[in-house]
Amino acid sequence: MINARFVTEKLDLVKMYYQEMQKILDVSLEEVKKDFIRFYALERVFQLIVDEVIDINNHIIRSQDFGAPDNFQSTFTILAENEVLPEEFAEKIAPVVGLRNRLVHRYEKIDKKLFLEMAIKEKEDFKEYVKFIKSYLREI
Repeated sequence: MINARFVTEKLDLVKMYYQEMQKILDVSLEEVKKDFIRFYALERVFQLIVDEVIDINNHIIRSQDFGAPDNFQSTFTILAENEVLPEEFAEKIAPVVGLRNRLVHRYEKIDKKLFLEMAIKEKEDFKEYVKFIKSYLREI
């Protein structure tokens, strides 16, 4: 059984981090790129959002007996297969896990410009994710 309170609290954190991301990005991208404090804050907030999303995905999958994901990225696929998220949206947002992993584990040097572009693009996906999960909670 889904613990709606747990999921709602996680969604609230996603929304709070989203607002923090907005504040970080209230200047030009060039300024964010040059300001290492702002840039690293953006990296961290991005990571925190993705971590909360992964927690939500895993909780729904476990509590609804949707099966075991192969990895964090596949949690989006499982949610799409079980009509929690639209398939097209799940495919679009799933790569955030890979970006999060590159940030956290420093697998490779992060291209600042590319990261900023992706963060801005994904920012709206996070907002949409919250709407989809809230809708799913109302349906069950």
